[in-house]
Amino acid sequence: MASFLIEGGHPLSGTIVPQGAKNEALQVICATLLTSEEVVIRNIPDILDVNNLIQLLRDIGVKVERLSRNDYAFRADRLDLQYLESDEFVRKCAALRGSVLLIGPLLARMGKAVITQPGGDKIGRRRLDTHFLGFKYLGAKFKHIDERGVYEIGARQLRGCDMLLDEASVTGTANIIMAAVFAKGTTTIYNAACEPYLQQLCHMLNSMGASISGIASNLLTINGTGRLHGTEHRILPDMIEVGSFIGMAAMAGNGIRIKDVSLKNLGIIPDAFRRLGVRVTAEGDDIIIPQQKHYQIDSFIDGTIMTLSDAPWPGLTPDLLSVLIVVATQARGSVLFHQKMFESRLFFVDKLIDMGAQIILCDPHRAVVVGHDHKIRLRGGRMASPDIRAGIALLIAAMSASGKSRIDNIEQIDRGYEDIEARLNALGAKIERIA
Repeated sequence: MASFLIEGGHPLSGTIVPQGAKNEALQVICATLLTSEEVVIRNIPDILDVNNLIQLLRDIGVKVERLSRNDYAFRADRLDLQYLESDEFVRKCAALRGSVLLIGPLLARMGKAVITQPGGDKIGRRRLDTHFLGFKYLGAKFKHIDERGVYEIGARQLRGCDMLLDEASVTGTANIIMAAVFAKGTTTIYNAACEPYLQQLCHMLNSMGASISGIASNLLTINGTGRLHGTEHRILPDMIEVGSFIGMAAMAGNGIRIKDVSLKNLGIIPDAFRRLGVRVTAEGDDIIIPQQKHYQIDSFIDGTIMTLSDAPWPGLTPDLLSVLIVVATQARGSVLFHQKMFESRLFFVDKLIDMGAQIILCDPHRAVVVGHDHKIRLRGGRMASPDIRAGIALLIAAMSASGKSRIDNIEQIDRGYEDIEARLNALGAKIERIA
């Protein structure tokens, strides 16, 4: 298990470029299974979760060529059906959250899939009911195999239908879309998630010959087709990494430029930081965060305490609440954070409290942060990363803290951030990776 040793108090300055979007990469890489022709995907982030998914595709027979560090060509012209039903495949899927996105393409193209509960972050229950209900609407049948702890799912011919999703699940919507492109007839999905990464998946599928309309709305219409062809696709910058860098610049920055962020696809992320008083300015497609000695948390118009809560797109992504909480610890004023979508994501705040932050954890979903206004610095300490986003939040806290810190279990951070210590050290941070 690797760790980071961080020497806090070193100001960051310069320019940083965000990696490709992890969540989009997981979706579009799985979509390559829908055609036997070559699909080229560019700007794939070189991170653990994505690399594990690419290896899983190799294991099931997909020909994968690495064109450069972040560009790949995929050709799924000969899949190993025996391996797809093996215990080894099931075991590997169980260790990787992104493997759930294989179900839709395999069901659509092969007519069957074997699935188990996938792994990932320890942030509370992440149910798959939306995926299963969507496949059931399309005509798939499920069979639970008790001795293997898996579900077998199959359908001779998926059939289009009208469906109303029980929640706007991102991975659920993506999975159902990928299954529906081969369904006979027309499928409408109401209460569909509409994040930019889902929009990208739909655009990629359309470039492969699919017929998807309503993109960027919560009502999608998919006219089934019998075949998709190859294409070339470029992944968006990672909005969560952009938000993480804004948080770093606010806490430990001496002037940071974040380049090529695809500003139109960031939604309300910049405004969420502005509500904490952080100055965020746009210059072309770059974001600039100047050095700021003080930042004042806004109040609502009636003078009541500011509340920041997560919500489906175009609301605030839950993946950035951890970073926003850290930024709030050094703001002027108080703010209530309401994490609605996961049960355990706020539990990492006990580590910030140990570092000297003033945080009241009201319950598993709500925390009040009373900002220090930089009058009291956080102090270094030893901690472990419980998940990707809490891990990067703790790294931000450690970089701004007095003294030295150690973060264990940084494999969680590696799952979502490419070469993070090298990129931050280039800005002036002092971060060392140890085994």
